[in-house]
Amino acid sequence: MSQSEMDGVQYRRAKLWQIIMVAASGFVGMGFYCLIGMASYSASIGFGIATVAVGGILTFTRIFDAVTDPMLAFVYDKVNTRFGKVRILLVCGWIVMVLATLMMFNWAAGKGHGIVTFVLLYVIYIIGYTLYNMTGQTLYALMTNDPKQRPMVGVWSTIFNYVVPIALNMIFYVVLMPKYGGFNQEFLASVCWVTVAVSAVGLILTCIGISEYDRPENFAGTSAKREKLKLQDMVEVLKNNRPLQCYIASGASDKIAQQVASQTIITTMMGGIIIGDMSISTTLTTVSIIPSILFAFIGAKYAGKHGNKKTIVTWTYMCIYVTVATILFFAILHMGGNTRNISTVMPLMVVYVILTLALNGTKMCVTTGNNAFMADVIDYELDRGGKYIPAVVSGVYSLIDKLVSSVSALIATSAVALIGYRQTMPQPTDELTGGIFWMTLVLMFGLPLLGWVITLIAMRLCSLEKEEMVEVQKRIAEKKAAAKQAA
Repeated sequence: MSQSEMDGVQYRRAKLWQIIMVAASGFVGMGFYCLIGMASYSASIGFGIATVAVGGILTFTRIFDAVTDPMLAFVYDKVNTRFGKVRILLVCGWIVMVLATLMMFNWAAGKGHGIVTFVLLYVIYIIGYTLYNMTGQTLYALMTNDPKQRPMVGVWSTIFNYVVPIALNMIFYVVLMPKYGGFNQEFLASVCWVTVAVSAVGLILTCIGISEYDRPENFAGTSAKREKLKLQDMVEVLKNNRPLQCYIASGASDKIAQQVASQTIITTMMGGIIIGDMSISTTLTTVSIIPSILFAFIGAKYAGKHGNKKTIVTWTYMCIYVTVATILFFAILHMGGNTRNISTVMPLMVVYVILTLALNGTKMCVTTGNNAFMADVIDYELDRGGKYIPAVVSGVYSLIDKLVSSVSALIATSAVALIGYRQTMPQPTDELTGGIFWMTLVLMFGLPLLGWVITLIAMRLCSLEKEEMVEVQKRIAEKKAAAKQAA
C-alpha cells in the first residue's frame, strides 16, 4: 500500500494495476445487467408468464431491490474473517447471482414452472446482486483517499462499464442469436453461460486487486470502542449527514431524469417521430464512446485539481448550457416547419451530432465527480460518527435513489398518455404534432434541466469543498491514531 504526502496529510494510494483490476468488477455488474435485461423473455419463454404480468413483477422486484440495499450494512458490519471482508461478500454475492440466473435462464426454465418460481428466483438474484453491488461501491473509498487519485479510479470503472456491454451485446446478438435462430430457450441458456464465464474473470481480477486493502485494520473506526450497528444508526446518518442529503438530492434528481429520457417510448418519439430516423440514436451511442471516455479523463483531472464538489458544480453548469442550446436548436427547426431535416441535411446533422457529443461529454464529467464524491461522503461520515461503515452511507443513498427512480417508467407512460397515447404506444411512423414535440423535449431535456438545478442548490448547501476534505482526512488520521493508542 503506497502513500503520498500532500496538504499535510499522509494519503494512501493504490497502484495502477490494482485500480484496473478492481475496475474489472464491471465485468460482473454490467454482465449481469445485460443478462437480466432479458428476464422478460425468460419469464415468457421459460415460465409461460403473460407480458402484462411481467411488467408488474419487474416493478415489484425493483422496489424490493431498493429495500434490500441498506440491509446489507448489517451483513457488511458483521463479516470479518481471516480471508477479509469485501472479498468474502463479493464471492458470496456472485455465487448467489450465478445460481439464481442459471435456474432462471437454464435449469428451471421450460420445465413447467410458473410465476411463483420465477419471482422467487428473481428475488434470490436481487439479494445476490445487492450483496455484490453494494460491497463494490465501497471498494474505492477503501483503496485510496488521495483526492487526485480518487477521480481516476472512477474513469477506469467507466471504461469497463462502456466496453463490457458493447462486447457482450456483440456476442449475444451477432454470434449467438443467428446460431440459435432468435429469442428461444437455447439462446437464453447460452447467453447465461457466457455471462457467468465473463463475470468469473471479473470477480477473480477484482479480488486480486483489492486483496492488499481487505484487512481488518482498514475497517477500524475512529474510536477505540467497537459498537454494533443498529437500525437507528442508519436513520441518524440520513438525518444528520448533510453532505449525504445533498448527494441524494443531486443524484436521485439526475437519475430519474436520465431514466425517463432513456425510456424506449421517449427515444422513439425523438428518433422516430421528431428526427425521422431511429438508427441515428444507436449510431451516436456507439460514436460517442471514445469522446465520452476522453471527457471522463478531463473530468478526473479537473476533480484532482479542484475537488469533487467543484467538478460537479462546474460541469453541471456546462450541461445546462449545452441542453439549453439543444432545446433552442430543435425549437427553431420546429418553428421552421421540419425537424426531420436533421436526418437529411448534412449541416443540421453535424450540429445535432456536436450538441449530442458535447452533452454526453459534459454529463460524463459530472458522473466522474459524482463517483468520487461518494467516497468523500463516506469519509465525512467516518470523521463525523467514528464508525467505518461505508455500506451504511451507500446503502441509505441507494435505497432512496432506487425508490425515486423506480417511478421513471410511470412518469414516461403517464406523460405520453396526456398527449393521446392511452391505448397504443408511439410508433416511428406517427405524425409529428405539437403535443408530441413539446412533450418529448420536456421529458428528454426539461427534466434533466430541473435535476441539474436541484444539483446546484444541493451543492450550495454542501460543505465538502476540496479544502474541507483535507481537514477531514487530517482529523480521521488523528482519531485513528488516538484510537490505536487507546486500544
